[in-house]
Order: sequence, then structure tokens, then C-alpha cells
Amino acid sequence: MVSEKTLILSTERLHQKLNRIAHEIHENHFDNKELIIVGIADRGYVLAKLLTSILKKISDLDILLYELKVDKKGMLKEINKQELEKAQLSGKVVLIVDDVLNSGKTLAYAVKHILDYPVKRLCTAVMVNRRHRLYPIRADYVGLTLATTIKEHISVDLEKGKEVVYLS
Repeated sequence: MVSEKTLILSTERLHQKLNRIAHEIHENHFDNKELIIVGIADRGYVLAKLLTSILKKISDLDILLYELKVDKKGMLKEINKQELEKAQLSGKVVLIVDDVLNSGKTLAYAVKHILDYPVKRLCTAVMVNRRHRLYPIRADYVGLTLATTIKEHISVDLEKGKEVVYLS
């Protein structure tokens, strides 16, 4: 049985959401000199790159971008923190970016590893918030909040120039 896909966000709407998120981030962090953005591999990192590009155009923040590779299936395994160790996160504002906030497990796991460093402030951003949380995690910046059933699936397709969100 092939599930039908429903377009939730077109490329244009997704970019509008990213622009809004970037402006919100800038408004909340304009008094900082530096912002560290950590994108959760794979799609979270792509979104983080897009946000970084927008922020560099609209602000004078010094933005450093890193990718955090999390084993989403075997959360107990160690993640790739080599990049973060180079970032010198102490006393810095850190923004974790992912594509979809579903149960909160992936973001909770990423937050756990960021908190190994004494950061100044830690924020989260997601494109889609499904609100099916099992963990006490929320996103500070959200592109779209959807009421979905557990059986429905959100897919964020980030092929360059064809960035869209589907519900199936």
C-alpha cells in the first residue's frame, strides 16, 4: 500500500518560515557577538546551513556552524562530538537545529551532550513541531506546529531548490 503525500509547506512557504525564524533569532540575540549553530545530521544540519545563510545577511553576528551526528536508532551509542570540542562552547549562545520535533528524544539527546559544556544559553529550533513529546523538550523557534496522529509521518525534503514538507 502506497501512502499518499500531502504537501504541507511549499518551497516558498518553507523559506518564509526560515526567514521568520532567522529574524526571531536575530531579535533575541542581537546583543551577542557570536552565535554557535549546531545542526543535527542530516536534515537538521541542512536547515542549520540555510538559517546560517539568512542570519549572515541580516545580522552582524559571528556565526559558527557545526554538525552533530546522533544515532537516532541507538541513542545509547556515543555521538560524534569532535566538531563541538573544537567549537569551545564555554560561555557561548548555542542554537540546536533539527527538522521535526516529534517525541523530543533526538533533541534531548543532543541537549545532553551540549550541556557537557558551560554554555551561556541554549536554544532549539525546528521546522515542524508535532507535539507528540515523550520528553520535556520544547522548541524555542518553530516554523510550523501540526496536530497529527501518531501514525502520520512528516517528511522534510531538503533537496536544493525544492525544499518542502509532506504529511503522509
